[in-house]
Amino acid sequence: MEYVPPFNPSVLEAACRVLGETTNGLTGPEIGYVLQDMAIEDPGVGMTKWKRIFNALALLQNKHQVGNHLLMFINRAMNPARFVASPRQFTLMQDGLNVALSLAGYGVDDQGRAVRATRETTVAGAAARAKRLKTTLEARGTHAEVFAYCTPELLDENYFHAVLEAIKGLAERLRKISGLTCDGAELINQAFSTKAPIIAINSLTTDTEVSEQKGISNLLVGLFGAVRNPTAHAPKVAWPMSEQDALDIFATVSFVHRKLDGATKV
Repeated sequence: MEYVPPFNPSVLEAACRVLGETTNGLTGPEIGYVLQDMAIEDPGVGMTKWKRIFNALALLQNKHQVGNHLLMFINRAMNPARFVASPRQFTLMQDGLNVALSLAGYGVDDQGRAVRATRETTVAGAAARAKRLKTTLEARGTHAEVFAYCTPELLDENYFHAVLEAIKGLAERLRKISGLTCDGAELINQAFSTKAPIIAINSLTTDTEVSEQKGISNLLVGLFGAVRNPTAHAPKVAWPMSEQDALDIFATVSFVHRKLDGATKV
């Protein structure tokens, strides 16, 4: 490997935090294996995982005044064969390392190799390297109206507020179509009434079509009650939102938007 200048301690720490992240990072035994494979002295299994990696690599960087050891560690840790049973973990770690390393002009490619990349000079630029949630939603064919209301939150990987804004956007679209000014259950019940509907997702001429209209109405009331209202009133720390929950909720919001594409104002 060619000479790599020493990494700024902050970049080194950021990369080690990704590698040793509690949920998605390497396990303790995996860290021990990589250090052993590199013939690096292991600081000990008793400390926090990321600090264990950081101490081992910082010691070598200070001793030899090169940054090669971090990239060598990454190449071994990110070997695709390690993630055959957990490809999502690879993506999470790759994104995190791309953000951390971008400030030093490096990144991790899809083969798990540390490679040179365009250097970022700002935190915002570095953060933009990770667009995992937005990319995943685009790959799923998520309706464009979802992105219209929550793209900044998606780019920040802010699941809690992205979900909140997406559902608020759905309510806004209902108001634009119906001309109503209310919100929540009142908006939904008036808009999708089967007796005096303002929005009709079909011709409402058969029992099946009426049932579908009622179903969409009930689905929306449930979505607002179970997701929008709690996230609107509870602080983020008290209402955790996982990535998987966010993806499932976005799928529901996207489904309703597609139904609205074919709806008519009565």
